Amino acid sequence: MAKRMMLMLSVTLVVVAALGFVKFRQVKAAIAVYASFQPPPEAVTTIVAHQERWPTTLAAIGTVAAVRGVTVSADLPGIVGKIAFDSGNTVKEGDILVQLDTRQEQAQLTAAQAQRDLARANLQRMRSLIEQRIVAQAEYDQAEAASKQADASGVEIGATIGRKTIRAPFSGVLGIRQVNLGQYLAGGAPIVSLQSLNPIYVNFSVPQQKVAALKAGTEVRVTIDNAEFKTAGKVTAIDSVIDQATRNVQVQATFGNAGGKLRPGMFVQTNIMLGRGDTVVALPASAIGYAPYGDSVFVVDKLTGPKGETYRGVVQRFVKLGDSRGDQIAVLSGIKAGEEIATSGIFKLRNGAAVVVNNQIQPSNNPSPRVEDR
Repeated sequence: MAKRMMLMLSVTLVVVAALGFVKFRQVKAAIAVYASFQPPPEAVTTIVAHQERWPTTLAAIGTVAAVRGVTVSADLPGIVGKIAFDSGNTVKEGDILVQLDTRQEQAQLTAAQAQRDLARANLQRMRSLIEQRIVAQAEYDQAEAASKQADASGVEIGATIGRKTIRAPFSGVLGIRQVNLGQYLAGGAPIVSLQSLNPIYVNFSVPQQKVAALKAGTEVRVTIDNAEFKTAGKVTAIDSVIDQATRNVQVQATFGNAGGKLRPGMFVQTNIMLGRGDTVVALPASAIGYAPYGDSVFVVDKLTGPKGETYRGVVQRFVKLGDSRGDQIAVLSGIKAGEEIATSGIFKLRNGAAVVVNNQIQPSNNPSPRVEDR
């Protein structure tokens, strides 16, 4: 019995040892296969870095303001008798906009003119009589005063009629009409806005640290409508007082606006050109890998593998970044002109990874991108 148990135990040990040996060989083979495994190359797009000069700019949000802008209003109360404009019209200085009812004033003017003519005739008769010493000097003085008073009364009524003829105070573009024919207007009631749009102002604020770099004539560029419209102007005024709450100073630039693209009250993006700037390497923003320990890019180059074979791979390079412009980022240091930089797929790359370049579809690299409807 004991011999039988010893035999069974021996057979079991031999089987376990054989199984262990087989498994050991399998694990060893798997380790060898894994050690020799090379992942497939990652597909990336690339761009060849080149240097360019970026001007030193200061960005700010500006507000468009008219050089001259008013709300035309009624000077005197009255009934609207005639409207001589349409909303949005371009008018010249002196053009009639609204005529209030002046029938009563016209009648008063006719009476005043008749009184003036009578007073002038009486004065002429008095002048002849005083030369003949028939009337006293006091009577002549009274007739002369009456003549002047009649003249002044006519001028006053004529001025009232003129004040009820509302004209454009300067050339510009009208807004939306706010009165209707036959409407009673109180004194000071608004009629229509009038804005002079060419030239036009853009007001913006800059930090006090940048005031020293600004002067009259400094170039300013504005962008509106997702970069669909751009124009350039000049700084024409710098406020003499700095805002104590924000420590910013108000700056005013003047722009030509022949096409009327800039409208009062509009927000615009402004870029103040402060100088020639630095020479940088401009890369698409998609080429930059951001991390707490530093920003980096992947440079595509020929690398040598552990067995001495050469392949196309990437080397991670830490860089110092500057300003951004549209889809581009300025790289101040860390790469050189002529190096090939990976611009997409960098999230799946590691230092020394093999890559294959496919530049059929490139990421956006536009310094002035436009937002398009999809």
